[in-house]
Amino acid sequence: MSAQDTLAQLATSLLDGSIKVVDCTAPLGPDTPLLKLPDEIADQTPPIEIHKISEYGDRGPFWAWNWLKLGEHSGTHYDAPHHWVTGKDFPDGSVDTIAPQNFVAPANVLDFSKEAAEDPGFLLTVDHVKAWEAEHGEIGEGEWVLFRTDWDQYNTDEDKFLNVVGDSPVTPGPTAETIIYLMEEKKALGWGSQCIGTDAGAAGGFEIPFPAHNLLHKNNKYGLASLTNLSELPTKGAILVTAPLKIVKGTGSPIRALALVPGA
Repeated sequence: MSAQDTLAQLATSLLDGSIKVVDCTAPLGPDTPLLKLPDEIADQTPPIEIHKISEYGDRGPFWAWNWLKLGEHSGTHYDAPHHWVTGKDFPDGSVDTIAPQNFVAPANVLDFSKEAAEDPGFLLTVDHVKAWEAEHGEIGEGEWVLFRTDWDQYNTDEDKFLNVVGDSPVTPGPTAETIIYLMEEKKALGWGSQCIGTDAGAAGGFEIPFPAHNLLHKNNKYGLASLTNLSELPTKGAILVTAPLKIVKGTGSPIRALALVPGA
């Protein structure tokens, strides 16, 4: 089958419903949970604001439009290599310079929702990943690895979503060794999480701090955070579309993450 035939079949399948589109994006608005960092080391992302310019009135009788105030890493969002100091020198490391081919790729969905429900601080290890591959098949080069925890069930409640216990958030994430395995050995395209960020809540205290950020971007790879509805994706076989806004020198961007999956 030629590439043209493949595209024609895709178009037909989208129209007849044999391929459906799953929205993997959280609503973006003033109530969207945002990452909180210690004030002594970091400035904070401001709350999202949506301001009306005009709405079918004297200053624009036929149209409505708004202006927005938000951080690049708000809501369901994309982390580019320039987001982290380890990726700052890549010439294609900002959202406006990343090759668009990288915004559409196959997805592997690693379902550890049961483990995360039992232990909110659950850490995904290399052994977990290798056992998953033995059951479901190898993770291929250039593919997304999506960590399903069903944490999106909390994303309308900032306290539950951040889950701060004492002075530290308690949320699931990967070990450093897992990111090294996925990015350096498997050569995956990137790592996606259903939590506020790509790292575990306790990752600031790891031997390699914040390994998802540190090691993803060191390898010129990408991160996705606050994904939703991964429960609607197959373990393998989905195509994920993750196009960020083309912000000049942008370190990331809110996205509308969409997955193409087999229809019913």
